[in-house]
Amino acid sequence: MNSLYTYLFLGALLFSLGIFGVFQRRSLIGMLIAIELMLTGASINFMAFNRFLAPDPIVGQIYTLFIMGIAAAEAAIALSIIVAVFRRLRSINIERAQELRG
Repeated sequence: MNSLYTYLFLGALLFSLGIFGVFQRRSLIGMLIAIELMLTGASINFMAFNRFLAPDPIVGQIYTLFIMGIAAAEAAIALSIIVAVFRRLRSINIERAQELRG
């Protein structure tokens, strides 16, 4: 049951749900959560390849830690941008954010 294809399917499912969420959501928070899903799917794929195919087991773990660091930085920066947009427009709807173009 624990085969490479199971983990790759789970990673691909999370990644595709993230892509669907980015295109479907109009809220900035929803888009942020969808991007986090995409990064989680990529991390699962790296760890699956690490577990089943890599000769050096530390490589997949290093990539996953790097992705986690990027996700944390992305979340902090995105939330600060969302707070700035909300203070300016009183909404986090992405269609209202287009009014900021000058």
